[in-house]
Amino acid sequence: MKKQPAQWLLSAASVGVAGLILTQSYSTAVADSNTAGFKATPEQQVTTRQVAALLDRSHYLNQPLDSAMGSEILSMYIDSLDPNHTLFLQSDVDEFKKKYADEFAARLKRGDLSAGVAIFERYRQRSNEYFTLSKQLLKTKIDLTSEDSIVLDREKLSHFKTKKEQRDYWTRQLKFQLMSITLGQEDEKAKEKVFLSNPDITRGQDLLRNDERTSSEILLNRLSRQQEQLARLKDDEIMETILNTAMLTYDPHSNYYAPIQANELQIQSSLQLEGIGVSIRPDRKNPDYTRIVTLVDGGPAAKSGQIKPNDLIIGIAKDGENMVDVVGWSTREIVGLIRGKRGTSVTIKVRQPNTPDTSARNVTVVRDIIQQEESGVKQRVVEVQRPNIDKTPKRIGVLEIPSFYLNYRARRNGEEYRSVSDDTEKALKALNKENIDGLVVDLRNNPGGSLDEVAKMLGFFIKSGPLVQIRDNRGNIQVYRDDDGGEQLYDGKVVVLTNLASASASEIFAAAIQDYGRGLVVGSTTTGKGSAQIQLDSLALGTATLTQRKFYRVTGGSTQNKGVVPDIELVNIYDDATFGERAQKKALPWDTIKTAPYKPEGKFSANTLATLNQQSKIRQQKNPHFVYLSTLNDIRNMEDEKKPIPLDINSRRAKMQLIEKRSLEAENKRLIATGERPYANWNTYQAAMDAKFEERSQMKESERPELPEDEAFIKEAAYIMLSADPKVQASPEEKL
Repeated sequence: MKKQPAQWLLSAASVGVAGLILTQSYSTAVADSNTAGFKATPEQQVTTRQVAALLDRSHYLNQPLDSAMGSEILSMYIDSLDPNHTLFLQSDVDEFKKKYADEFAARLKRGDLSAGVAIFERYRQRSNEYFTLSKQLLKTKIDLTSEDSIVLDREKLSHFKTKKEQRDYWTRQLKFQLMSITLGQEDEKAKEKVFLSNPDITRGQDLLRNDERTSSEILLNRLSRQQEQLARLKDDEIMETILNTAMLTYDPHSNYYAPIQANELQIQSSLQLEGIGVSIRPDRKNPDYTRIVTLVDGGPAAKSGQIKPNDLIIGIAKDGENMVDVVGWSTREIVGLIRGKRGTSVTIKVRQPNTPDTSARNVTVVRDIIQQEESGVKQRVVEVQRPNIDKTPKRIGVLEIPSFYLNYRARRNGEEYRSVSDDTEKALKALNKENIDGLVVDLRNNPGGSLDEVAKMLGFFIKSGPLVQIRDNRGNIQVYRDDDGGEQLYDGKVVVLTNLASASASEIFAAAIQDYGRGLVVGSTTTGKGSAQIQLDSLALGTATLTQRKFYRVTGGSTQNKGVVPDIELVNIYDDATFGERAQKKALPWDTIKTAPYKPEGKFSANTLATLNQQSKIRQQKNPHFVYLSTLNDIRNMEDEKKPIPLDINSRRAKMQLIEKRSLEAENKRLIATGERPYANWNTYQAAMDAKFEERSQMKESERPELPEDEAFIKEAAYIMLSADPKVQASPEEKL
């Protein structure tokens, strides 16, 4: 394999933390976060100038950061703060554009964040107006049987022109939230009755919440929690929102990450973190508390012997600092306090549920490197038998690849590191010993990763030749090749399983297997993320990913926007209108370059593919799991947030009951078809699902049984693969 000097990242887009917090649509409430005094530090000014220079000179588009581009960034920034167009008035937007549009780019180049901060201040002001109005309304009796209606998705609609229009919408928005909470309480109480009348259904878990609060109290508490969370936003996170928006205006995969988010990016790409080895989530009974779900075997928390599953975290003292009360904090904020450099200590204050705060204990733990072993490549063998075809079951290897991970920092420093290609090589060698009849490579929900790694992995399957082409912003084309003399670690039948969440490096892998005729691609059309980013760790603060290249198939076609279209279509579980590259703002266009000379190993004829599709469609129409998933798609389409929704709780309850009725019918039809007992009613079904998934969440990933609807895709992919025989591709001489 020809080595490449640069480490290119091929991961799906990731928006900064502050950006995620600041784009909540229907329930945004922002605290009086002391940003009025936000004066950029020298490091922040330098970082801003660095990001501006990268965009101006180094992005794939070759688009200078001029006044026109600055105006676009300004519009994107306004929308990032107020995506639903409910907080800023049209007069606010007009004022911002008049004041800042022409100079926004020049300000960024100077390291001047003042315009972005001023706009954030207005956002805070408008949000506090919303919070004040909500607090006043929640003290009154609110009629939930009105004849009003609300459009929840206002992204394409104009900002309100008057405060009266805006406050009228806020009032209706509050009614919708109260209505939703009230209906949710009804469902929760009904489930709890099931738990009490049938304790066996809980699987030995305490699932009763006993929440006696009114819907108004719950909503006020929720808004207050959001208010307090945003009050704790640091200047770096506000800077992140501004700079990340600037990068997203160029394309969806150029991002800026403040220091906390930069750590998360490293974890995603390397499967390694420095912390204490616990998984956490909001407590079921009271989301103000964060609960420890599991401990990592051999991790610092487990070794301490003083931290237990189900402990509630109520305080954290970071690196010798004073203890901070973290009740009401988000899991993101708590993770940010717990993680830190290897060898440093953190003290956490924990107590068991249903015990007083006085029983809490302080535990000091020394952070260490924790390898996320369970998140890597997995292999297994399943048996499938085609009716009237196979006399004995066929043994099918399954290779599950969650991402194309690589700890590139460790590699760069000459340290031991983990990579997906090493793990895949071990997995393939183990599967070869199992005498498998074929292999399913499962790339569903794989967001991508390292370009070097996907190229190495393709070399395990393809004899030799070009694997992927990379074009930079100057038009230079680099070809990644497999030049190992025709060696294949696995040369048997193969099928690649994809869905709409298979992105980037996953698409390179699937495209090459498809183009070489090495195997079939089955499932759904992939994300369509056909660009490559370089990670920049040399900024004064945080890190960035910058799009500098696009990649192309050996045939010359890009996967950008279009994605990889499968040879055989299976049920699509995602909504195309809201997911994938084609739904992203500022997505790069699809295009083509010249074909790289390559020799396919086989070719599936059009007639073969048509027959396989027809056979698969018949099986899917009979398979209870595929029927179930198709029905859920139809049910999902019953709700359209772009259309007015009545603000009458009785009408809403009837709509929800219809959705519940159809969902239960779909589930029970599946259960009966698979020989299982159906559920008597919706509440019993929901109670059972709560218990099931609570139990699964506490298992190690390797111990969780496969979900039957997931396995249906694996088995159908195997059926298709076993029935497909590519014809050997004619040599160039034979074609003449």
